[in-house]
Amino acid sequence: MAFEDQTSTAILDRMLDASPDDIDKRQGSVTTDLLTPPAIELSLAYVNLDTVLRFGFADTTSGEYLDMRAGEYGLTRKPAIKATGKLKFTGPDGTEIPAGTLTSTGGDAPVYFVTKTAVTIAGGSVTVDAEAQEAGADGNAGIGEVTTMVGDLVGIVTVTNDVNFTGGVDEESDESLLARYLERARRPATSGNANQYRQWALEVPGVSDAKVYPIWAGPGTVKVVLLDDEKTAPDPSIVSAAQTYIDPTKDGTGQGVAPIGAIATVVGADEVAINIDVDVDIAPGATLADVKAQFEAGVAAYLRTLAFVDPLVRITRIANVLLDLPPVIDYRNLTLNGGNGNVPIPDGSVAVLGTVNVT
Repeated sequence: MAFEDQTSTAILDRMLDASPDDIDKRQGSVTTDLLTPPAIELSLAYVNLDTVLRFGFADTTSGEYLDMRAGEYGLTRKPAIKATGKLKFTGPDGTEIPAGTLTSTGGDAPVYFVTKTAVTIAGGSVTVDAEAQEAGADGNAGIGEVTTMVGDLVGIVTVTNDVNFTGGVDEESDESLLARYLERARRPATSGNANQYRQWALEVPGVSDAKVYPIWAGPGTVKVVLLDDEKTAPDPSIVSAAQTYIDPTKDGTGQGVAPIGAIATVVGADEVAINIDVDVDIAPGATLADVKAQFEAGVAAYLRTLAFVDPLVRITRIANVLLDLPPVIDYRNLTLNGGNGNVPIPDGSVAVLGTVNVT
């Protein structure tokens, strides 16, 4: 660090050197005792100066200070978004379900959902639009996960969700915001060039990467292919939001941020499932279920590194993931999508984990 040599001892020595020579400066003297506390405080100030110095550079800062640096380029942190879906209430006919009725997933860490409009049960049940109470990816509940009533209707009606809650997105991370900041600084974007379309796409919450294809369907056309934060195809609501932001009309009238005359088409990346079969020898005490879970997590992490970067899923890398697992001693008959070679990924597509059979 720039000020690491500014210790309290070094500062005290300089202060004593600057004091008159005809006074007592020995340890325990009045002069030394009076100067020691200020030396300690000044050393702490130098420590804070190091912190301030780190806050001044985008790649070493974080939080609100990164927001300030990003703001210099007109960038703002993408906000969290609430997941949306539908709740089905079952109970006596005529029972009113007010807007704002609270439900949850239950358990030790429940996620809460609220109804958006008032409805009345008829024919034994009623379905109503709902959203997560708090914004974030935690609200993306699977079918049947919302089962707990909260409030006055407990014991009168029951609740479930027959469809997934989707579209929930966490607030943009420091890592993602820094990447967009560096993108803006290092890839000049002007007059609707490919870099600018990419930057526009990355400004949409839930979009982590984008590829731009100019003139993909003739003069004036632009295609933008998106990835979400998990490096997979985004939820349709995210794709729709990006389309609306860039070019909602898709007819060249320029109602979005796209220049007038440009026709932009925004889509999610096509997913290519990587199905894996393998026989393994495992250590005593290990279980195939544990090995499979660890293997799936490792392969998924590897595939995320390939998204829009490397168009080839290498079987040797999959094998390395397997052999790096402590419970795995050896393996045989490893195949990807039924073959024993690499799997190429078409341009504009992304590899995602498919079925995994470990025997």
